[in-house]
Amino acid sequence: MYPEHMTKPMAAELENAGFTSLKTPEEVSAILEQKEGTVFLVINSVCGCAAANARPAAIAAAKNEKHPDRLVTVFAGVDGAAVAKAREYTFPFPPSSPSMAVFKDGKLVHMVERHMIEGRPAKMIADNLVAAFNEYC
Repeated sequence: MYPEHMTKPMAAELENAGFTSLKTPEEVSAILEQKEGTVFLVINSVCGCAAANARPAAIAAAKNEKHPDRLVTVFAGVDGAAVAKAREYTFPFPPSSPSMAVFKDGKLVHMVERHMIEGRPAKMIADNLVAAFNEYC
């Protein structure tokens, strides 16, 4: 587990952009089991690709005219139980962080895994997300 004083600014980056941090498995289930609407989930991380690519891409994509009804995040290495629960909803994709998922009416419809984030510019990742938002939101 990472100390909160180290990860708080990383979590705040998404929170300040309108994302709600989910801290418990119950909070995760309450959001991801909703049968109506869309949810954008970011599994946040302390790694460099989260800082340089994932968080900036998520924030940019969320500014798109069409975007999910709810923007949420869990933090790998911080909120272990919440992350484990979130990963149940992203199955069959293997656990990875950072990663991002779009849900529509309680079903996973789009996934961006770590290998799709590493080494790619934030704009490319944001464009991928915006295409998904335009299709599903």
